[in-house]
Amino acid sequence: MLNNPNNITDLSHWETYWTNYQFDKIPRKVVFGKFIPRLDGAKSFIEIGGFPGVFAAYFYKHGIPDVTVLDFYMNTGIVRKFETVNNLPEHTIRCIDTDFFKFSSEKKYDVVFSSGFIEHFKDTRDVIARHVDLLSENGHLLVLIPNFLGLNGKIQQRFDKENLYAHNLSSMEIARLQRIMQAFDLKDVEIDYLGKPMLWLEPKPENRRTRRWIKLLSYAVKLFPVKGRFLSPFIAVYARK
Repeated sequence: MLNNPNNITDLSHWETYWTNYQFDKIPRKVVFGKFIPRLDGAKSFIEIGGFPGVFAAYFYKHGIPDVTVLDFYMNTGIVRKFETVNNLPEHTIRCIDTDFFKFSSEKKYDVVFSSGFIEHFKDTRDVIARHVDLLSENGHLLVLIPNFLGLNGKIQQRFDKENLYAHNLSSMEIARLQRIMQAFDLKDVEIDYLGKPMLWLEPKPENRRTRRWIKLLSYAVKLFPVKGRFLSPFIAVYARK
């Protein structure tokens, strides 16, 4: 992955990111909650770029017994500690430590999921195609992408350009995503903005003070629950075989 011309970030970027990141609990609510009923009956799940396994644990708690995370930055000790903190049986979360672009699998999955992954690469179609290739018969694809083409992008540009430039902004264009998804033989394709208005900065030490008032501003914009490019924090791509 480090030498992949499709890649926008490198291993050192993610080492720094996870050093600053804070996680310990499985979320009670997720922004993609409306899609969960569609996944009823799914038995296997894989998240691409899934370290440390937070969403894998969430899907396990919601009835999918076989959950896997694939990432080229993987610390299994942290994953096992996360399982312990959340009272999950040890090795509930299967870990695949590899480069996604070198990964091939005879096993197919009922749910192929990623959140905050595809926008770190130049060729959006290629990354989505590799997700689709992992779908089982009647499998579900669910991809979440942050929306930096509105107000949140302006926040990133002003206070954290390094984070902004670690993203392929064209991957956040609804029309482009629609054209890409038309290339696959999938059903019930849905591409739309998702989530109540929300603003954020990554938890870097240099962002500590600014994050406080960004958080207050985020509370303020929630008073204007308008879905669209300017305020929606995420884009969701859903489809099934």
